[in-house]
Amino acid sequence: MTKNPRTKQKQCDFRIGYGYDVHRFVEGRNLFLGGVKILYEFGLDGHSDADVVIHSICDALLGAAALRDIGYHFPDNSDNFKDIDSKILLQKTVELIRSKGFEIGNVDVTVCLQEPKLKNYIQSMRETLARVMSIDTENVSIKATTTEGLGFVGRKEGISSSAVVLIYKP
Repeated sequence: MTKNPRTKQKQCDFRIGYGYDVHRFVEGRNLFLGGVKILYEFGLDGHSDADVVIHSICDALLGAAALRDIGYHFPDNSDNFKDIDSKILLQKTVELIRSKGFEIGNVDVTVCLQEPKLKNYIQSMRETLARVMSIDTENVSIKATTTEGLGFVGRKEGISSSAVVLIYKP
């Protein structure tokens, strides 16, 4: 711990961040979650590949480092990010937080969707995300849940994802 000379408070070298994202289902697009292509009849609508899992992680990392949000760094009105692979956005986000001296402790994600079932994709998602962030797979947790038929997720209109991260200065 270090002292902040202005406030005389001790600063912690550990920070947590929370991220949340939502995208609606559309026809004619591939579905990507956690950097993995998921076999399903619909994809997600968005400026990029609309990977809600990665977008929630990016927002959590950026928030923990007090670096604003994903829309600030990768605006959805920029042609530079049109249909971009969200793994690239995650890689750039990790570079941003590391440029501020932070490392990633762990990432915990909850994906909320009625379908498709993700059981057979979870391990591949964990491995892909860990590789992109250059952390151990054991430090990436992904859980999937439903809304028991309630709300836009329950009506199979889209997917939401939330992420919590711990970052630290070594």
